Amino acid sequence: MTSTVVVGGFFGDEGKGKIISYLAIKDNPKIIVRGGAGPNAGHTITDGDRVYKVRMLPSGFLNKDAKVMIGPGVVINPEVLKKEIEDFDVSGRSFIDKHCGIIEETHLNRDSKGELKEKIGSTGSGTGPANSDRAMRVLKLAKDFDSLSSLITDVPSEINSALSANEHVLIEGTQGTFLSLWHGTYPFVTSKDVTASGICADVGIGPTKVDEVIVVFKSYVTRVGTGPLDKELSLDEAEKKGWSEFGTVTGRQRRAADFDFDLARRAIMLNGATQISITKLDVLFSDCAGKTLYDELSDDAKSFIKNIEDELNTPVTIIGTGPAVNDVVDRR
Repeated sequence: MTSTVVVGGFFGDEGKGKIISYLAIKDNPKIIVRGGAGPNAGHTITDGDRVYKVRMLPSGFLNKDAKVMIGPGVVINPEVLKKEIEDFDVSGRSFIDKHCGIIEETHLNRDSKGELKEKIGSTGSGTGPANSDRAMRVLKLAKDFDSLSSLITDVPSEINSALSANEHVLIEGTQGTFLSLWHGTYPFVTSKDVTASGICADVGIGPTKVDEVIVVFKSYVTRVGTGPLDKELSLDEAEKKGWSEFGTVTGRQRRAADFDFDLARRAIMLNGATQISITKLDVLFSDCAGKTLYDELSDDAKSFIKNIEDELNTPVTIIGTGPAVNDVVDRR
């Protein structure tokens, strides 16, 4: 039995999609399963000359031998899901749980106007209103739609059966720790808990079945939309540093700040992290671009990594050195 949970450590945008894609290929899990809020989270994956922008499917779909699943705690937009299944060629190995909530037109309409849009900066994906309806016990579920019947399986049962057979399962989180409804910068948060515990509940795995928790931090902090961001840089400063980025789902410019050790320390605690992944090291240290061996990194880059390990008392095992799936230093 081996299970690995991957979650974001800041405000989303940490590069989880790339790390999960790498792990999906390198570790060859039997199942890759996604928890989280819904299609308000976007992951970007670069494979050769192709760039995938994923909102519903697990980011590990590049492993053509793995089943990709969505846990019962996630709300689904069927149109987005079906388009990704077709566009990313994962028909026949993509599954959802019968208890996944379904986003309908009414949720999209409610999410495109009003307080959520104006105050929180909602993505307009319908995720928040759908999760609100779920809490009120009025949301329709996947089992209520014949058009989804071919995709339905018992996700918790499949995951736990795979673990019992000593197969590897990769569990994918979305957003970031400080967008958690419970632990984030409320009210500027998402509509669910997205820490490791919440993601495990979403997919139906108990705490005693978790082997590793990898928290992903970017080499600097970014945040899309409203809400506090300590020591935020001006847009000009961010551009000079090469930190000017745009959100996968919304296309909005991300706000930026230096790596925040206080946030990172709390994320390690809240998630029970056993490992750290650092992404975009090449943005801080351009001479590290595309490197795959730790010894190839510059002394400054190594010092940056060592300082993180010392401050957070957790090993940095996976380091992203570029946008491609295999631009990774793996120290496990």
